[in-house]
Amino acid sequence: MTSMISQARRREVIAALRRGTVPQAGLDLFAVGLERFVVAMDDDIATVAKGGAAFHAVRGEYGSGKTFFARWLAERAKRAGLAATEVQISEAETPLHRLETVYRRLTERLSTATHRPSALGPVVDSWFYTLEEEVLDGGEVAEDDEQALSAAVDVLLEQRLAEVARTTPAFAAALRGYRQARVGGDAATAEALLAWLGGQKSVAASARRAANVRGDLDHFGALGFLQGLLTVLRDSGHPGLLLVLDEIETLQRVRGDVREKGLNALRQLLDEIDAGRFPGLFLVITGTPAFFDGQQGVQRLPPLAQRLATDFTTEPRFDSPRAVQLRLPGFDLVKLGALGRVVRDLYAEVARDPGRVSSVVDNSYIAQLADAVTGGLGGQVGVAPRIFLRKLVADVLDRVDEHDDFDPRKHYALTLTQSELTEVERNAAARSADDVELDLP
Repeated sequence: MTSMISQARRREVIAALRRGTVPQAGLDLFAVGLERFVVAMDDDIATVAKGGAAFHAVRGEYGSGKTFFARWLAERAKRAGLAATEVQISEAETPLHRLETVYRRLTERLSTATHRPSALGPVVDSWFYTLEEEVLDGGEVAEDDEQALSAAVDVLLEQRLAEVARTTPAFAAALRGYRQARVGGDAATAEALLAWLGGQKSVAASARRAANVRGDLDHFGALGFLQGLLTVLRDSGHPGLLLVLDEIETLQRVRGDVREKGLNALRQLLDEIDAGRFPGLFLVITGTPAFFDGQQGVQRLPPLAQRLATDFTTEPRFDSPRAVQLRLPGFDLVKLGALGRVVRDLYAEVARDPGRVSSVVDNSYIAQLADAVTGGLGGQVGVAPRIFLRKLVADVLDRVDEHDDFDPRKHYALTLTQSELTEVERNAAARSADDVELDLP
């Protein structure tokens, strides 16, 4: 499998692991334990690509791989032609009850298989190019008749956005104004209107007047803009959008009234999906079990709890990957070792001496390192993958590759410092036996 990945992509993946972050691509390589979700997720992607919609809530404790799952799914979605975006829900920057803010983050993080964030500009330009080609293919307008072509494209634009314009006419007006500014060579106005389409605030009043739009995007207008964006994506060759709302459990830590608004916003979004308002939308939310099961989360709003209800009384191995809620299996030492071997083999492909890397950092050593890291984190394997891979790459593989006489069994002793650990990892490390304070007489 590693031979199918370019040298540049391998180095990008290794660099991300060295930093302790989730790689942006190549995640199929590390999808240890996610194999059982492949068929169901691909079926959902296919449904969305055909104009349907899909939704899943991904549950797991901190360190169980929710963010990894979301990015792994995004990679599969983009390979199928969909666009994808990931929004981190937070009380200060992206509160769930402010859908206009969620929409703004959505467009800022929008990506496709060929464009990194933000792909909003390329997507809109591709849409207008598609409309022009469709007009020209009709044979009624000459390619050199710019005025007639512009008028015909405007008519086609109105037809494509007719349903959206009934509830959010400003979206179509801004698109029309953007195109007119581009055709007229007014780059500043075009960029300002593109920003306004992306939900950005403080757009120049002169640009908004040029398109005959007013004010900033609000909570209710955001849903209309999302509907319009899905239309533009579909016509520009991207039949759907994977939208991930990550870390939604932050709702548990906000004021009661804000929490109620956030839960209601989520219920509203799910109801709109069920009503067929968003063809081509694949919505995924991630959260902890406490958020889905506790009284400070989903259970606080019974209509939402009913929509997300999933039976988890059976063993995890009997979970259905088609359920509304998906329970991540988490890691054990066997899976952690398998993950380490995958990374070792990937690293060897770009090493100076692949044979030395594979022989010195053999399967037995990887198992020892996995056991040591897990032990340093209070035995909590689910918390270990990030720091384990960082130690494996930065402390072991890099040194083996750079120093011909380095042997990790002789020259390396694992250390876990507070500064390199996340809050969750520090909490786990504090639970090791050496850190437990005993009340002795």
